[in-house]
Amino acid sequence: MASAAAGALGLLWGWLWSERFWLPQNVSWADLEGPADGYGYPRARHMLSVFPLAAGIFSVRLLFERFIAKPCALHVGIEESVVYRVEANDTLEKVFSSVTKYPDGKRLEGLSKQLDWDVRKIQCWFRHRRNQDKPSKLTKFCESMWRFTFYLCIFCYGIRFLWLTPWFWDTRQCWQNYPYQPLSRELYHYYTLELAFYWSLMFSQFIDVKRKDFLIMFVHHLATIGLITFSYINNMVRVGTLVLCLHDSSDFLLEAAKLANYAKYQRLCDTLFVVFGAVFMVTRLGIYPLWILNTTLFESWEMIGPYPSWWLFNGLLLTLQVLHIIWSYLIARIAFKALIRGKVSKDDRSDVESSSEEEDETTHTNNLSGRSSSNGANCLNGHMEGSHWAREHGTYNKGLERWLRD
Repeated sequence: MASAAAGALGLLWGWLWSERFWLPQNVSWADLEGPADGYGYPRARHMLSVFPLAAGIFSVRLLFERFIAKPCALHVGIEESVVYRVEANDTLEKVFSSVTKYPDGKRLEGLSKQLDWDVRKIQCWFRHRRNQDKPSKLTKFCESMWRFTFYLCIFCYGIRFLWLTPWFWDTRQCWQNYPYQPLSRELYHYYTLELAFYWSLMFSQFIDVKRKDFLIMFVHHLATIGLITFSYINNMVRVGTLVLCLHDSSDFLLEAAKLANYAKYQRLCDTLFVVFGAVFMVTRLGIYPLWILNTTLFESWEMIGPYPSWWLFNGLLLTLQVLHIIWSYLIARIAFKALIRGKVSKDDRSDVESSSEEEDETTHTNNLSGRSSSNGANCLNGHMEGSHWAREHGTYNKGLERWLRD
């Protein structure tokens, strides 16, 4: 029995690391075991060092958020909010946890009769209970500042490294003498650091601020980790560095826009969002297909020809392109709606168009601190006090803030 199991595992292992799948024709794993300059040729076992590095990155993040990001947030006026604890009620808690967090009118009436509570009181209980689980603006600011810092630093490192490489200027160099392309120290560190960071995001996204595009981001992280890992194992690291640097070029701009939004620097937020949208669409819908996909699909076909892992590699790249199109559509739709709303910003309805999340958070803050109603209205609209520009573009700002917050 044990020998049969061992034989089955041996067959599975041989199939998993089949040379016919991973490598071009007439190339074997033994060919890549020979001496080479730098760090040698990429090997699958190198990926094991990524996991302790990912744990280290996550630890650095915790220290960064506590000792750097939090003081910065307090400096720009983002205070740690006091959580409003709702009155304990087993019936309402059961409905909230097991049925719905947003009860309709019929259910509210039934609960009102069952508990002998006023409907308005039950609505307030559910609103307070929802906000009780929401992360504070300080938490979101610290998370965005960490991502902004990492994306900016790794992008600068990537540009500095790639500027001196021949394949940055001529993508056909990605396939010259492939797969006999030894790793350099800078390339190895760049690749492992990027992969470790995405592994840390994969694990931490379950405890980070939950967003509406959680599922899309989960697929994105899976595709990115798979893309980096597969490209490393079959030594497509040269074109992999181009993909990584291209994606990092716009990510830090989005996080910067979020930081400005949380700090209520609305004009800076709008400017950064416009720059982010332009860079995102140019890089993801223009440069990526014309530069990256062109070399992986056509130049590589011409120079080395297709083989099984080549199809998988390009399949992952095309998956990323589909996600690029989805995100570009979302960005364009939000920007269009924001501009349309901006045209009717003088409408009286604009004073009450802020999202329920903003209203709930402000309501709790005002109730706890005893602020006047005029200050509460100013906070509700999400603008800097006394900002004439922000008032004129109130509805646009609300739409933009809602997207950046999510």
